[in-house]
Amino acid sequence: MGATDVIGRLATSIFGCEAFPPVFAGCHDVSNAGVLFALPALLAVGLLTHTERYFRLPCGFYRMDTIFMFLAFMALARLKTVESLRYCSPGEWGKLLGIDRIPEARTLREKIGVLSHEGEPEAWSGELCREWMEQEPDAAGVFYVDGHVRVYHGSQTELPRHYVSREKLCLRATVDYWINAMDGRPFFVVNKAVDPGLLQVLEEEIVPRLEREVPGQPALLELMASSSLPHRFTLVFDREGYSPSFMERMRAKKIACLTYNKHPGVDWPEVEFRRHRVRLADGNVVDMMLAERGVLLARELWVREIRKLRKSGRQTSILATDYTNECELVAAAMFARWSQENFFGYMRQHYNLDRLIDYATEEVSETTRVVNPQYRETDGEVRKTVNLLNRKRKEFGALMLHDTIEPGHVEKYQQAKAELHEEILALEHEAAELKACRKATPKHVAMADLPGEDRFRRLAVQSKHFIDTIKMIAYRAETAMATIVREKMSRHNDARSLLRAVYATEADLLPDKNAGTLTVRLHQLANRMSGETLRHLCEELNDTMTMFPGTSLRLVYELVS
Repeated sequence: MGATDVIGRLATSIFGCEAFPPVFAGCHDVSNAGVLFALPALLAVGLLTHTERYFRLPCGFYRMDTIFMFLAFMALARLKTVESLRYCSPGEWGKLLGIDRIPEARTLREKIGVLSHEGEPEAWSGELCREWMEQEPDAAGVFYVDGHVRVYHGSQTELPRHYVSREKLCLRATVDYWINAMDGRPFFVVNKAVDPGLLQVLEEEIVPRLEREVPGQPALLELMASSSLPHRFTLVFDREGYSPSFMERMRAKKIACLTYNKHPGVDWPEVEFRRHRVRLADGNVVDMMLAERGVLLARELWVREIRKLRKSGRQTSILATDYTNECELVAAAMFARWSQENFFGYMRQHYNLDRLIDYATEEVSETTRVVNPQYRETDGEVRKTVNLLNRKRKEFGALMLHDTIEPGHVEKYQQAKAELHEEILALEHEAAELKACRKATPKHVAMADLPGEDRFRRLAVQSKHFIDTIKMIAYRAETAMATIVREKMSRHNDARSLLRAVYATEADLLPDKNAGTLTVRLHQLANRMSGETLRHLCEELNDTMTMFPGTSLRLVYELVS
C-alpha cells in the first residue's frame, strides 16, 4: 500500500510542520490489531512516561509517541527484528497507529539511532525503574540478580570469551546482569563487555543503586539502633555470588542475602526435617520438607542454613542472612529464583533478547582491567603440562611385570620403568617452572597496557539499552494482562499463550467522533472458554478509560458477536 496522506507528508517534509495527530478511519479485519488490547497496559507501565523529557526527534511525519507505540507493538506481535518489517503490510500496521503506513525498515533504524544516541535511554530506564519500585513497594523488597551471557557471532570485534552454560562452550560474548522481582518482572539491567564477576558488579554497581532507589527503606542509623527492625531489602543470587566476606559486608549495611550453599557437606539426618506449608511466588501452596540450623561460615559469619529434602533423598542447602522471616518464606524466596531463569528463556524465545540492534562498536575504557594474554597463554601451558604429567604418572603406576621372572623380561621392564620415571621428572621440572612463571605474571592488566593486537572494542550499548527497555515494558504489560486473564482461567500456564493469540488476531477498528470513542472489536478465537476470558479482559480494559495518545478518542474493547 502506498502513502495516502500526501498533504501530511508534504507539510512535514517541505514546510517543516509538526507531525499531525493520528486519524482513524473505520476498517475491518485489520491484521494484528489485537495488539491494541495491550495499549492500556503499556501506557500504565510507562511506555510514554517521561519520553518528552529524555528524547527528541527532528520534525517529520512520524510522531515520537507513534514510534514508541510501534516498537512496543512489534515486540508483542513477535516481530523480532526491524528487517522483518519488509515482509509485513505497512498499510495494515499504519491503521493501528492512525497513519497511512508505518516507516520502512531503514527509516525506523534511523529513528532508533536518533532516539538512542541523541536521547538518554539509560536515564529514562532508571526513571521508570524508580517508578515501578514506588508503585509496588512489596515487589521491591526482594531482588533477584543473575548474569545472562549474550553470545556474539559477528566479526566487528573480538570480545573476551565467556562460558555459556546453556551451550557448554566458551564463546565470545558480553554479559548482562539483570535485576528482577520475585515474579520475574525486570527492574533494570547492567551491561558488562568485560565481566568482572557477579560479586564485583553487585558491590560496585547494583547495591549502591538499590540503596539509592529502593523506596520505604528504614534509615541505616535507625536500623543499627533497633534490633526489631528488619533488613532494608534482600538480594537473591546463585552460587556464583557465594562469599562469606561479601555477605558479612552486606549484613553490616542491613542487606539480607540468600544463596545456595557452595559447600553443603554431608547430608543431615532425615529426622530433622519437618513438613511445612509454603506459598510460592505464583500463589500456589505446596508441602516442603524443611530443616534449619545455624552455621558459622569461614569463622566470621553466623547464617541460617535451611535445607529442603526432595523425594529422591537429595538435600538442597540455602544460606540466608535474613534472621527475621520464617523458614517457609525464606525457602519460597530462594526457590522463586527460577522465575528469573524462566524470564531469560521466555525473552530469548519470544522477544529475541540476544539480538543485536546495530553493528556499532565503541572504545573500552583505558582503566578497564582485563585478563592478561600472557597469563592466559602461560596458564594454558601449565594445564597442558600438568595433564600430560598426570597421564604419565597413571601409566607409571599401571606398568607391571606380567611375564615370567627371567633376566630378559625383568631388564626390559626395569628399562621401561626408568624411562617413564625420567620423563615424569622432566615434566615435573617443566611444570614447576611454568607455575613459577605464571605466578610472576599478573593475571589482570589495564586495557591501556595491552599490546595493540590484543585490544578489542565493545559493542555499543545505547541502542541495545533503548530497545531492551521497550521489551521490558512490553513484558511487564503482558504480565499485567496475564494476571487479569488468569482470573477466568483454570489453567494459569496458558495465559501467555492466549495473549499471544490475541496479539496475532484480526480486529475491526470503528472510530466514532461524536461519541469520542475508538472501538477495537476483536475477532473470536477458537474456543468458547477463550471468549469468556476475553470478555472479562475487555471489561477490565474498558474500566481504565484509556485515551489513544495524541487524540481525544477513548478506547473501547469488545468481541465480535
